[in-house]
Amino acid sequence: MPLTEILLPEFDAEMTATRRVLERVPDGKGAWKPHPKSMSFGRLATLIAELPGWVVNVLTLDELDIMPPGGPPPKFEALENRAKILALFDKNAKAARAALAQATDGDFKEPWAFKVGGRTVDTSPKYTVYRRTVLNHLAHHRGQLTVYLRLNEAPVPAVYGPTADEPNF
Repeated sequence: MPLTEILLPEFDAEMTATRRVLERVPDGKGAWKPHPKSMSFGRLATLIAELPGWVVNVLTLDELDIMPPGGPPPKFEALENRAKILALFDKNAKAARAALAQATDGDFKEPWAFKVGGRTVDTSPKYTVYRRTVLNHLAHHRGQLTVYLRLNEAPVPAVYGPTADEPNF
């Protein structure tokens, strides 16, 4: 059985759960932070919408430098409303699923390098990067976002189990 046959159902479930959380992001709260050192609500939601796009980077490139020497500094965008966040997420999730569906088992064994300013920070098999940098990273930030939702009186959707707002998931 090809690895993608195992990965695609999990990917679909994670994207469905992630979209449900993003659907609860309230408009007009983009600048809100629970702490001065925290990301803003808008930046966190936008980051979550961006993360599925990393699947395409991982599976179609052999390396990525987020601050290439001589290049422009990275943009850390914070979209201002839920509709734009969901549109970005949907676009990235669709592209990610297509890239994942086309990947071969051999693709996942290939090395992928993450660079910052020309310096290699990590080199790992593409499978490891997919799991750690996309899915695990996404789940981590999605969990943060549910806290932001709760602190702003927005209903928290069930993801892996019931919540106070959705006890009968």
